[in-house]
Amino acid sequence: MAEQNKPFVVTDRRKFAMDGTPREDADPSEERESRETEVSPPPAPQPVAADASAAEPLEPSSAADLPPAPTAQEMEQVNNAYQQTSDRLETAVRAANPGMERPPQMSFDQIVHSIYMTTLIQLGGVTKEDEQPRVDLIGARQSIDMLSILADKTKGNLTADESRLLDSALFELRMGFLEVTQALARSAADRAQAAGGPPMPGGAPGPKIVR
Repeated sequence: MAEQNKPFVVTDRRKFAMDGTPREDADPSEERESRETEVSPPPAPQPVAADASAAEPLEPSSAADLPPAPTAQEMEQVNNAYQQTSDRLETAVRAANPGMERPPQMSFDQIVHSIYMTTLIQLGGVTKEDEQPRVDLIGARQSIDMLSILADKTKGNLTADESRLLDSALFELRMGFLEVTQALARSAADRAQAAGGPPMPGGAPGPKIVR
């Protein structure tokens, strides 16, 4: 009964008064306990195992990864829409340019001629007299290889004239490629000899390109 009549005591643990000044009668036990309590450092991050599959190089897409081939009906529909759109475009261009000649229909001969002219430009064969020739040997080699692939894929499916045109284009472009590379080798040999160095191989004159 005596404990029940014990007065209830409220301890003011505020460290600051209403005006913001520190209270002289503040209980220092809480501050002392907070200083004495050690704060445990956060756990060190655990190393994450590298995923071996993420470092593997991507493999080229196989035939199974490609989308399904279009059906014959889809091909026909797209081809018809393409032809109609091309005709409308040509009509609009000719209407805006009176007297314009109708462009020739694309043919196998024009494909060969287009690649042939592109390769000549890459070999520096189409250059004005007052301009320095600019040669793109890598591009020229790719263009010649393109014609070579075309010859392999169309073998047995060409007319005599088409086969003769393709063979002549390949022969002339390959000869031109050899002429340009040997001319560059001769130029490099001349520069090395002028600088007092040993002459470089490849100084013999090369074949003449047929243009």
